[in-house]
Amino acid sequence: MYDSQHFTLDSGFFGFFYTILRPIEWLQTWIMKIFHDFLVLLGFQDGPGIAWVLSIVFLVLVVHAIILPVWWHSMKSMRKTQAIQPEIMKIQRKYKGRNDPASREAMSRETMKLYQENGANPMGSCGIAIVQGPAFMSVWYTLSAVSYIATGVREPLGAFTQPVAEDFANSMAFGVTLSQRFTESDTHGKIIMGIFIALMCLTLFLMQFNNMRKNLPKASMQGSMYTMQKAMAFGFPVMYIFSGVMFPFAVLVYWITNNVCNLIRSQYQMYAIPTPGSPAAEEKEIRDHKRENARREKAGEPSLEEEALAKAKEDAARKAETGFQRQQPVRRKKRK
Repeated sequence: MYDSQHFTLDSGFFGFFYTILRPIEWLQTWIMKIFHDFLVLLGFQDGPGIAWVLSIVFLVLVVHAIILPVWWHSMKSMRKTQAIQPEIMKIQRKYKGRNDPASREAMSRETMKLYQENGANPMGSCGIAIVQGPAFMSVWYTLSAVSYIATGVREPLGAFTQPVAEDFANSMAFGVTLSQRFTESDTHGKIIMGIFIALMCLTLFLMQFNNMRKNLPKASMQGSMYTMQKAMAFGFPVMYIFSGVMFPFAVLVYWITNNVCNLIRSQYQMYAIPTPGSPAAEEKEIRDHKRENARREKAGEPSLEEEALAKAKEDAARKAETGFQRQQPVRRKKRK
């Protein structure tokens, strides 16, 4: 429940956690303040709310740009791990039911060797969560704290002194103040914020649904686990409706921007580094095939089909000359 006289994120476990993230929150306030002042210089004096809205959008884009290299490395590592999953399962079946220390050590050794040979890291995909989680939680905290700074309930944070926080909280965009919540709004405000909450839920649903539909191996698209994933794809957006009505408008702007960025990023992931064995991977193979044939045609080289046909003819001719009888290996003479 929203309490205008008590900022819950500053108490208990959350208070301890967000205190650790204070340097990130401090930096984020200055990024928004500097970008807002720049927009005002460009002529946004008559629309300070729009300037603050764009500063939130810019902040999210900056955070995404910073974590992009970590995300790319994590996705590549995850793809390598997924590609060798059949080999890992073979090793697990090999040592199934063998619980003696020697067998467990051998299984671990063979698994690690497989990871090393393929340049995969089983923990590589965790990097994005370690970096992205605190970064975006800090954005949420900062935007939620502004209205409390404006009323003096909370002390200033970075560039958000009380006058700046008041300007932010009272700025109006689309007929809604940035500190306004759905439950506190009139009919117009409820319509505007309802649209933003719907967009927030829709972008989350599209990201989860597209990933589930196109970026999962076909073998995974069945069974209870797949049913649970489908339920989550529909369930999480619905849960956002109940939390969205309690968020200030500034947080809704952040959440939609973040969801759109994640949606674009997931679409690019499915295009560039899809999960092996997924429909997206099959589409990529077709694109790569067409692209390679186009390159070969431009360079005056035979197409992949022509190359495969020529190789098949060479193999057939060689077999016709040597016969189809399997040649026995020649035993080497032992040195005396």
